[in-house]
Amino acid sequence: MKKVVIVFAFLMLLFAQGLNAQAHFRFGFQTSPTWTWMRTDEKKLEGVGANWGFRLGAVGEYYFAENYAITVGLGFGFNQGGTLQNGYVSGKFWPNSQLASPLQTLPQNAKMHYRINFVEIPVGLKMRSGSDGDKLRYYAEIPTINLSFLSKASGDISGDNDLPSAQQDEANDINIKKEVRKIALSWGLGGGIEYQLSGGTSLVAGLSYQQMFTDITSNNSQISTTGTDLVKEDSKATIRMLALRIGVAF
Repeated sequence: MKKVVIVFAFLMLLFAQGLNAQAHFRFGFQTSPTWTWMRTDEKKLEGVGANWGFRLGAVGEYYFAENYAITVGLGFGFNQGGTLQNGYVSGKFWPNSQLASPLQTLPQNAKMHYRINFVEIPVGLKMRSGSDGDKLRYYAEIPTINLSFLSKASGDISGDNDLPSAQQDEANDINIKKEVRKIALSWGLGGGIEYQLSGGTSLVAGLSYQQMFTDITSNNSQISTTGTDLVKEDSKATIRMLALRIGVAF
């Protein structure tokens, strides 16, 4: 994963140096406070909580026309995910993680909180209003495709399964990297404003929405609807995000 990041960053720098002189390329940095939550296609696994997180990244914009650009970037997403609540009679969730005995089989209404970090490569189409020299311009990014690589995943368990005080720590900060898929794809859209400061430097602010269309969980779990027999749990879980984009472009 580190090699992917280093090679991609090196190529971005070469690309910027090669095209910047032609005034068709812009390069920028951005940070985004994020609000993420999880949903599944199974009513018995309900999304009941959200995560506050943030993203950091760099983005390059290649303008093939005055107000139309292809964008590609490299970013890091922190604390993405949310909370799922077990609606089955019982279930063995996160079976490939090291769990204390009381956590290996969860009762109904137990909650599983996901906290996931990603390395992200977004690619999209950007459209702007106005023309060069305008102080204020509006932009839209429709669509954006985001390729995410798993960096870290941890989780907490809580709910109606009250634990003895000696085992409370074992229900927090569980390494669940084996329960999360290593690669995810998502689509998104967004828009905002660019305010020109001087020369080709602009402040950028906007709002974006992003939704995964691939399953983020590894589907290793087993569930019971009767309290005895266990069957494979194979629901599709996705992460959705609202992000406030704040950045600068050159």
